[in-house]
Amino acid sequence: MSKFDKNNQVKISPLTQAITDVSFSRRGVIKLLSAGVVMSTGLFGFPDLGFAAETPVNGGKLRAAVSNASATDTLDPAKGSNNGDYTRQFMFYNGLTELDKHMIPQPALAESIETTDGRVWQFKLRSGVTFHDGKPLTAQDAVYSLLRHKDPAVGSVAIKLADQIQSATTINPTEVKIVLVQPNFDLPSILATSPFLILQDGTKSFTKAVGTGPYVCQEFSPGVRSVGIRNKNYWKPGLPHLDEVELLGVTDQAARVNALLSGDLHVVATIGARDVKRLNQSNQFGILESKSGMYSDLIIRADHAPGNNPDFVLAMKYMQPREMLLKTVLQGYGDIANDVPVPPWHPMYNKDLPQRPYDLDKARFHLKKAGLQGIKAEIVTTPNIEGAVEGGQLLQQIGKSVGMNLQVRRVPYDGYWSAHWMKDPIGYGSINPRPTLDMLFSQFYRSDAPWNESGWKNVQFDQLLMQARSERDTAKRKQMYGDMQKLIYEHNSTLIPLFISSLDGYSRKVKGIEAWPSGLLMGYRFHEFAWLSA
Repeated sequence: MSKFDKNNQVKISPLTQAITDVSFSRRGVIKLLSAGVVMSTGLFGFPDLGFAAETPVNGGKLRAAVSNASATDTLDPAKGSNNGDYTRQFMFYNGLTELDKHMIPQPALAESIETTDGRVWQFKLRSGVTFHDGKPLTAQDAVYSLLRHKDPAVGSVAIKLADQIQSATTINPTEVKIVLVQPNFDLPSILATSPFLILQDGTKSFTKAVGTGPYVCQEFSPGVRSVGIRNKNYWKPGLPHLDEVELLGVTDQAARVNALLSGDLHVVATIGARDVKRLNQSNQFGILESKSGMYSDLIIRADHAPGNNPDFVLAMKYMQPREMLLKTVLQGYGDIANDVPVPPWHPMYNKDLPQRPYDLDKARFHLKKAGLQGIKAEIVTTPNIEGAVEGGQLLQQIGKSVGMNLQVRRVPYDGYWSAHWMKDPIGYGSINPRPTLDMLFSQFYRSDAPWNESGWKNVQFDQLLMQARSERDTAKRKQMYGDMQKLIYEHNSTLIPLFISSLDGYSRKVKGIEAWPSGLLMGYRFHEFAWLSA
């Protein structure tokens, strides 16, 4: 029940008032959490980053940093699991298809793609394409690269996506036939993602990369750096422009930005909103803001207490201060989410789902219904997940007003994904955008999905997902995806408060890069197009 003052007016706590106002800074949130102080400020925006038509200059060495680095860094497309892996692999390999700046699949190593029913596909390879060691690309290379995902011993992150491939065979040395278990008209988009990059037939070792990509692997030091030199025989005329790219893994965000400011780096991926102002103070640096489906989610495991109680989950959903998080933690660089993984600007978004509000009365109601007043629970966070620490701290404070005793435990980023992600009863995840909803749902929400973060199982959802794959009619597919979103909205226990704009920083000496909706650094392929001005 709400408390009233002596004039019978509802008493509003400073935190609740702040959430209602959402008119203060990220620093204000931190001070509020620690001392109850709210500071007001205006929001700053991005400058107009129009790109003038300039003639690319060839040559030079570019140094870039991504936010992931560990001993598990890999050159194996089947094992890639973060932005560092994806960016590195796109340096050295190509796919049969690739996504353009509008997220539309285009022919890549395959010069033509044909299907009449969405189930039987024929890919004709480009002629004259060679691997970095001079070996010509053949249909058998493509067949091997696709089918290895179906082997459990490989441990592919895309094994569930590959399950839909019934067979992949060579028609002749330059043509591949793929037969799916059932029609899926999203196949060209799926094959454009990093797991399905093409290797040489029989590749087993990944100490070095031998691909067809824009750069030849000169060095790969897991957890430290990768170095690529220009592929002089690259099949795309005029690309790449750079002689050399050094890709470093720098997990500390401040260190990445400081290295950019000092001139040690030309490009840094995944900066925070608080760093934008620092970079904008100088005309020497630019910001790429890419609207995307990227999000940080609060994962409440459905197979552990207290997440196995649906009313506890609903209470947590009504405690999400979405607007406050957007305007403070993200400084406006994102979009309000509604606990479904589909952003509001997506053509398949279900607009009929009511926006779930910040409502502490409803949170108290569901907590009481669950019989969990006074519950003690731990939220595990780590600094390198955007908004996780602040989100956890806010929930800790909000929880006090609804009868929860929530504690926040910060753990090191190193080892977080292996030791905590999808293991802790309540913790955070960070999901990069996927080119299709089929991929997103198959990898994160299907009952047997490899990254089913909350352990959610729903037979109806699984059936709809399989049906949508083979539906060619766009309106019918939208209805199916809308129904799937409703099931997630009502029953799933991953809480998605915001969609996060991908923010990358760069020296204005770097030309040829622009914001793509596929997210981070032109869909992990900036190095293919970038060049350095004199």
